[in-house]
Amino acid sequence: MSSSGYSIFRNDRGVPEICIGVKEFKCIGVSPPHDHPHIYINMGEVDTIACPYCATRFRFNRRLTPFEADPSDCFFAVDGSQG
Repeated sequence: MSSSGYSIFRNDRGVPEICIGVKEFKCIGVSPPHDHPHIYINMGEVDTIACPYCATRFRFNRRLTPFEADPSDCFFAVDGSQG
């Protein structure tokens, strides 16, 4: 996870949907320096949500850990985080 305590996800390939193992996370759009404002997203009771900046759809998958995504390269590791 990031120093903020939330997993961070990116969409460098422009896939329409990313499956993730957390319901509270940050979306950065694409890798820096072309990222959008880093925003916190909380899915709440739903299992799918779209980022209001980049429109990437995130789908919760309980089989994934907070350090995983499908596609796998959508997890963004920073500061020596796992990934």
